[in-house]
Amino acid sequence: MNMHVATGSVTLAEKGLHVPLADGKQAYFNYYWLRDNCPSSFDSKTRERSFDIFHLSEAPRADRAEIEGDALVIRWAGENHVSRFPLSLLALYTEGKHRPDPADLPRKAWFSDHYPDIPRFSQPELMQDPKMVAKWLEAMIVEGLTIVTGMPDSDQGLTDTVKLMGHVRPTFFGEYFDVKTHINPTNTAYTAKALELHTDTPAEEHAPGIQFLHCRANTVEGGMSIYSDGVAVANAFREIDPDGFKLLSEIDIPFYCEHDTYDMRSRQRVIELDKHGEVSGLTISQHMADLFDLPQTVLDDYYPAFCRFGKMLQDDRFMMRFLMKAGECMVFDNHRIVHGRMAYSATSGDRYLRGCYADREEMRSTYRALTTEGRFKA
Repeated sequence: MNMHVATGSVTLAEKGLHVPLADGKQAYFNYYWLRDNCPSSFDSKTRERSFDIFHLSEAPRADRAEIEGDALVIRWAGENHVSRFPLSLLALYTEGKHRPDPADLPRKAWFSDHYPDIPRFSQPELMQDPKMVAKWLEAMIVEGLTIVTGMPDSDQGLTDTVKLMGHVRPTFFGEYFDVKTHINPTNTAYTAKALELHTDTPAEEHAPGIQFLHCRANTVEGGMSIYSDGVAVANAFREIDPDGFKLLSEIDIPFYCEHDTYDMRSRQRVIELDKHGEVSGLTISQHMADLFDLPQTVLDDYYPAFCRFGKMLQDDRFMMRFLMKAGECMVFDNHRIVHGRMAYSATSGDRYLRGCYADREEMRSTYRALTTEGRFKA
């Protein structure tokens, strides 16, 4: 017997019907849901819903319904329409659970000794092999940080790499930025000073999700890159200070970025949680934190927790230090990985990083498309 063949009869009720499934259990389905999600409601070319339930003149109601082989067949009252639902499809929607997401992968936290184990991918190989792109994106979702090697020494090389994931996502700084010493800097990154651990553009309401930093030259004295995994730090913080964790994951604080031609402002939570209640990342930047405008009595508890967490980010247990090499591109989750650099001597050589961003959800979209079979095709 086909594993999806059910035994028993369908029972019609006022607002829906009861149907036996292959496991012998009865499942209930609402008539609106059934009519709206009839397999014929979706166009095989656009893969979009082509049926508009708003156009029904009356509430949908089954005239007859029965099991035929491995399908539920419904003949609708008041319209000349028959729906055929595979029982295997119905079985996925019996309990109101969210549709499984192949990109909803558990994160793997990492610590200060992680540098030798950072997933590395050859840019020329990525350009040629979609399966390798899928592995790269999976590493980004799970670990939040990868290194793309063998980058061409060109602006186009960075653009081509981003396009494997999605599109270049502009910010109020523009589509690309050049990290090198500027004569009139508008950002601490454009100096030779040390740059504390941070996430980028926290003053944007929706900061970009993925950052690319393409090292074109690095021959200066100093300037070591520093990275910490916000997931690892926040998970540890949750263990030692659950009350502080609650404050940092529930209270929005102000961020800003202000100069002659822009005045960007936002409110963010330092610790971000996903739909499972797990840490998904951070938003933090000391040089873009605005004056905290919370009630002073709230700050009595918030500030100590905020400072305790900030110190943890820089703990030797978590903070990874290394020197970027020309031809490498650091690709990382800007909502998870905090990054910075140590000071360097601007006159000792040349240091040039070209950077840009992509959208985190577009990356996940590309990963799903590369690893799963699409729906609603003919």
